[in-house]
Amino acid sequence: MAEGKLLTINMGPHHPATHGVLRLVLELDGETIVKVTPHIGHLHRGIEKIAESMNYQQVIPLTDRFDYTAATLNNLGYCTAVEKLLGIEVPKRAQYIRVIMSELARIMGHHLWIGSHALDIGAMTVVFYAFRDREMIMNMTEEVSGYRLTPSYLRIGGVARDITPDFVKFLRDFIKWFPTAVAGYNTLLTDNIIWRQRTMDIGVISREDAINYGLTGPSLRGSGVAYDLRKAMPYSSYDDFDFQIPVGEKGDVYDRYLVRMEEFLQSLKIIEQALENLPEGPVNVDNPWITNPDLGAVQEDISALIRRFKIQCQGPEVPVGEVYHAVEGSKGELGFYLVGDGTEHPYRMKVRSPCFILVSALEKMMLGHMIADAIAIIGSIDIVLGEIDR
Repeated sequence: MAEGKLLTINMGPHHPATHGVLRLVLELDGETIVKVTPHIGHLHRGIEKIAESMNYQQVIPLTDRFDYTAATLNNLGYCTAVEKLLGIEVPKRAQYIRVIMSELARIMGHHLWIGSHALDIGAMTVVFYAFRDREMIMNMTEEVSGYRLTPSYLRIGGVARDITPDFVKFLRDFIKWFPTAVAGYNTLLTDNIIWRQRTMDIGVISREDAINYGLTGPSLRGSGVAYDLRKAMPYSSYDDFDFQIPVGEKGDVYDRYLVRMEEFLQSLKIIEQALENLPEGPVNVDNPWITNPDLGAVQEDISALIRRFKIQCQGPEVPVGEVYHAVEGSKGELGFYLVGDGTEHPYRMKVRSPCFILVSALEKMMLGHMIADAIAIIGSIDIVLGEIDR
């Protein structure tokens, strides 16, 4: 084909359907995509480098800003990596609370995905229902952490504070309500003829290609690979819970949609089990160099005040060593590589972002499709640029 017949256009970086500051250079033959070149870096914040100048506890709020749609999952990945470096084990009650908050965060991430993905394709109603239900989780998050979107609720060695009776009540109400909400999403979309025509046989990536590209999370499972870190390499007591790994068949936009729709219910199943079997006990490790004394002790005991000040301002010294630990984020494998040099701050922190890998596979998914299909494909892999441009 003569090069003069091709049209090169920019999609983004400021485009609502790129789900962040992403620029795609598309080469078109008519309206058919023949080449895709993703450009990232418009949002780069240097969080991994900033972390090197902060103590280990101070890094936690930075991790909220990676995948801010499901912030607690970032906290979990980072905290478990530091705990692995320190060689400490989190109390069982704290592990279960972490699971509850992480699965709520996963549902929140999927809420933002289904709302924006459907809106991209032209189904406006879904976004209102999804955000209605997302608001319920944000209220629960606010109850225990004081924050809604970026809670920074987890701590190295446990969680900031125990869950409250009001939180438990809100959560039980949500558990009763949410299956009805998911049924509503399915009613609006799953058998909708327009939705099926816009998503079926679009953006297909085979099982082999998905593995070779390094895809993880729902985008990998949509291609038929039953890989989930919560089962493959359990952490935070995930092996205590009974849940299924939903998988697709074709690896198209529709399969990735179905996988996440089932993940809504599987996450709810995990939350219900964790709540009903929540152990008694402390919510932080019994280590005076890591765990803050509670505020009551701080107000009565000068040594507790000094210890809290030292932990907050200086933080614990972490042994020399290096670790990698990954969790199942809402988008895929979210891994943290940490190098400790015996001081209070990381010598090096590197994040394995699932979204960064997903962007690399966009060309494979888009070639031969129309421009409108590009919108559906981007929505189906559920990327967030805050995690890609760390």
